[in-house]
Amino acid sequence: MAASLAGRNALVTGGSRGIGRAIVERLAAEGAQVAFGFHRAEEAAREVAAATGAHAIRADLADSAEVAALFDRAEEAVGALDVLVANAAVWLPHARIEEASEETYDRVMAVNTKGTFLALQHASTRLRDGGRVITMSSIGVRRPTPGNAVYAASKAAVEQFTAVAAQELGPRRITVNCVAPGATDTEMLRQSMPRRLMERAARNTVLGRLGTGDDIAGIVTFLAGPDAAWITGQTISATGGLL
Repeated sequence: MAASLAGRNALVTGGSRGIGRAIVERLAAEGAQVAFGFHRAEEAAREVAAATGAHAIRADLADSAEVAALFDRAEEAVGALDVLVANAAVWLPHARIEEASEETYDRVMAVNTKGTFLALQHASTRLRDGGRVITMSSIGVRRPTPGNAVYAASKAAVEQFTAVAAQELGPRRITVNCVAPGATDTEMLRQSMPRRLMERAARNTVLGRLGTGDDIAGIVTFLAGPDAAWITGQTISATGGLL
């Protein structure tokens, strides 16, 4: 069977670790030519590039000039783009609303919200007709918890960007969808959640475990492929049935 993404060119933001790394690996395995962005994790980015043949490009998504350069360099590396996976995000330590610093608010919103918006802007003009855009949200949008206001709000904005972009890009047959992972065993989760809470999340998941990067990458790859051509404007919960 032919690879489902053969002949397609993809850009993944935040592709050096965690879910992003799994997405790069899966897209490349399915035949796509892949470029991916990273910010600080240079060693990890080199490992991903060596393992997959993907092209690693440093960029800070909070900086509009660097986002433009990321797209320029991605096109130079793989050609005109067909797929954007806007995965890059930061999480900063939980803080209740009255305790959250302005610096935390500004950084989370700059990367998670503004960075995704800038990537969507470039995708709107650079993706070839019939392309695919996949953004990333979080279960936190629908499961509000103390201390998570800023991160959850940043991802709620991403879901709205997704819904509007789907309408704007539909005439060019570009689909735009969002994936909202639940508790997924990544470095970000381990930094943000005590082990006892990770264990409780696994117990409260219908499938009896935490998610993995590969679980999310499979959904993203489906949305990037030909079989998802009739799905757009959706936010897909990928939680394993977390209750």
